[in-house]
Amino acid sequence: MSTLRQAAIVKLRAWAARRHGPDSLPISIDRRRIYILPTRFGIMLALMLAAMLIAGLNYNSNLGLAFAFLMSSLAVVTMHHCNRNLLKLCVDANTEADAFAGGAARFEFLLRNDSGIERRDIEIRCLAAGTGGTSSSGNVPAKSSASVAVDIPVTRRGVLRLHQFELRTRHPFGWFHAWTYVQGSLTAYIAPSPHGSRRPPGTGRGAASRSEARGDEDFSGLRAYQPGIPLKHMAWKVLARGGDAAVRSYTSMAAQPEWLEWSALDGLDAEARLSQLCLWVLESDAAQRPYGLRIPGTEISPAQGAAHRVACLRALAAANPP
Repeated sequence: MSTLRQAAIVKLRAWAARRHGPDSLPISIDRRRIYILPTRFGIMLALMLAAMLIAGLNYNSNLGLAFAFLMSSLAVVTMHHCNRNLLKLCVDANTEADAFAGGAARFEFLLRNDSGIERRDIEIRCLAAGTGGTSSSGNVPAKSSASVAVDIPVTRRGVLRLHQFELRTRHPFGWFHAWTYVQGSLTAYIAPSPHGSRRPPGTGRGAASRSEARGDEDFSGLRAYQPGIPLKHMAWKVLARGGDAAVRSYTSMAAQPEWLEWSALDGLDAEARLSQLCLWVLESDAAQRPYGLRIPGTEISPAQGAAHRVACLRALAAANPP
């Protein structure tokens, strides 16, 4: 039974994608996009009401008939409210997310409610191949908006693309299930898990060369005074305490950018190399050192900052090594 149900859901999702075509976020949910069916409780209620109507007719029970008609009217009103809970709701989302293998890719959905009624128990469900269904729910106050985050577990490095997500609700009583499909393209860049024991190949040489380079960026210590050195670099406090004449020494970290290279990791398999490169990217970014990345098919020039880090991690996520 579960296999037949899953096959029916897959066909329904494909039919909805052909019917509505690709969507451009943000999108407002109109009446034609909303589908509604009774839940298991709704089906049980319908069977119970049918039995009550038959029994009331057979035994001429006016009280039984009145109660059955009352419950039927309540079910119709409930179906209307369940449908209205999604109607004219506006949904937007960040279309790109970054994650590490073994973690979770987080997509933030923004729900905007321009109507004068609160939208309750709005559930957003994302289906990704190999991850199963992941969902999260929230309420949207009247004339306001709310953010709902959906975390999709990811186990393998790569680029995960979701071409469809679902909004659904069972409000108010759980008798009906209303839902809609949004053909919004979401992309998750899954970088390799950062680990490894090797040091960047230029670490030793870079430290030695930077200790000899004099700049105006980072203080590296004191050294003996030599004739010809500008007096502005003199360590006057040391001299005032009775010490030998010394000058402040500076290093220029920007003078020697690091190259994080695939070729420097001989002896490791492809995924181990990518994991080590990922660790180097994070370490260089934390140390605020300029760094570049060279992997098969991709070269990113040395730079710094969050945008550069994201570009390097996404290149590692999408890498297709030989």
